[in-house]
Amino acid sequence: MAVETFVDFVSVRLPQLWLRTGEHLILTGVSTGAAIMLGIPLGVLASRVARLRGFLLGAIGILQTIPSLAMLAILLALTGKIGAVPAIIALALYALLPIVRNTVTGIQGVSSAALEAARGLGMTNHQQLWQVKIPLALPFIVAGIRTAAVTGVGIATLSAFIGAGGLGQFINRGLALASNSLILLGAIPAALLALVVDFSIGAVGWGLEPRRHRHLPQRLRILFRTSAFLLPFFIGVAGAIAYMSGAAVTPVSRPGSTIADQDRGAKVVIGSKNFTEQLILGELMAQLIEGRTGLSVVRRFNLGGTMICHGAIVRAEIDIYPEYTGTALTAILKREALLDPDETFKVVARAYRKQFGIEWLQSFGFNNTYAITVRKEDARLHGWERISDLTESAANLRAGFTSEFAERPDGYPGLRKVYGFRFGEVRDFDPTLMYEALAKGEVDVICAFATDGRITAYKLKPLSDDRGFFPPYYAAPVVREEVLKAHPEIRDALTPLLGLLDDLTMQGLNYEVDGKKRSPRHIARGFLKSHNLLHGD
Repeated sequence: MAVETFVDFVSVRLPQLWLRTGEHLILTGVSTGAAIMLGIPLGVLASRVARLRGFLLGAIGILQTIPSLAMLAILLALTGKIGAVPAIIALALYALLPIVRNTVTGIQGVSSAALEAARGLGMTNHQQLWQVKIPLALPFIVAGIRTAAVTGVGIATLSAFIGAGGLGQFINRGLALASNSLILLGAIPAALLALVVDFSIGAVGWGLEPRRHRHLPQRLRILFRTSAFLLPFFIGVAGAIAYMSGAAVTPVSRPGSTIADQDRGAKVVIGSKNFTEQLILGELMAQLIEGRTGLSVVRRFNLGGTMICHGAIVRAEIDIYPEYTGTALTAILKREALLDPDETFKVVARAYRKQFGIEWLQSFGFNNTYAITVRKEDARLHGWERISDLTESAANLRAGFTSEFAERPDGYPGLRKVYGFRFGEVRDFDPTLMYEALAKGEVDVICAFATDGRITAYKLKPLSDDRGFFPPYYAAPVVREEVLKAHPEIRDALTPLLGLLDDLTMQGLNYEVDGKKRSPRHIARGFLKSHNLLHGD
């Protein structure tokens, strides 16, 4: 039954699966191609200049020691872009080592007898390189390319973290929504894709070794070798076709509009961070704009944390995303927290307009502040009602925080100063896994979000902020001023939603996704239809 359910799930998302598979192949193919063009010349150079060999291999080897997410974050900062560009650069850098190393090994492994024969024929060093060394080293070089490409397929799943697409987008969404089906939808095709890429490049290696097919008749030998050499090309073409066919039917625009309409119309790009509430807010805004304007919407959800989304809108890579007043004040503007919600909104709105050319629209209506949260039974046992009640026990408690909360001034560092205690252990968690970790006893305290439906579902107890540390975190759309001037209808489309979502309503929507495993898109559409906000429904 579970298998049938998963098959049905896949069939519904098949166009998206083709699109993400095509993106994944493109990311892997382009990055591996770039690594080949750079790696083979570097390998040749290292094999011929002994003084450079150790330095080159050492420098390229150091790149392999950098964690994948750290590499993506570094390149994100260096390139100033989100999406495919930093992802391809990262994948190409990771692919260099096996290609360079195998090129050096292959060339150095050419027998002295072969080189002596070449010199006896009067070949120059250049001729020996191209006519003897590289042809004999090709099986080693192809083996290095094979390793690089297969590794690239795996690492490319992390590219979704910075909005580059690929099969990792399903995994990223699955983690954000605690959906095993979405995780498997990305993981299984990625594993199969790695096997296909490994087989295709292995076939090229087979075709380059004549001794392995000498027993075949000449016609079959020619046929098999030609097929082996063309197989990677055919897979690349299949990836491009998958991408185009998926893109042609994956909706990015108003339901009922044709692809031609979408191509002619202007587009607005909506982004989001990587947790449930952001996905719901992103969908609410996207569907309102699709339903009430002539604009088509490109969804760039799950873009990671605050700084990635903020950088993307400042660089005009997205046009709109939902942000929180307290986050903007402390994490972006680096200012002291303010307790008055209206004053906080005025300060961030004024600063964003002046510094970034970004406008804050009216709040959605809810305040998703941080809430230091424990299990209800622990709160009853120890009499915990306020954060300050944890003072005596803090040294013996295990805390599970999001990575942002662990480092931001409006997070754990500021909390320590205001309340004067430290937890015995602090572990970083994905926002989705944090609640489950508390419920299962893996940690004792978490930094929950006040509007998260899992607080009720997991029988958790938020403690009151008795020293007023946390600033207000009212959520609102932030929009590039340039986009609002060009398309004032965006403001009109979003206005009916602003002020409509109170804390309990948002908590209920979050629970529909996290607790009942419904998709953010369906939840958003149902909410908008229930309030008659979609024209034509």
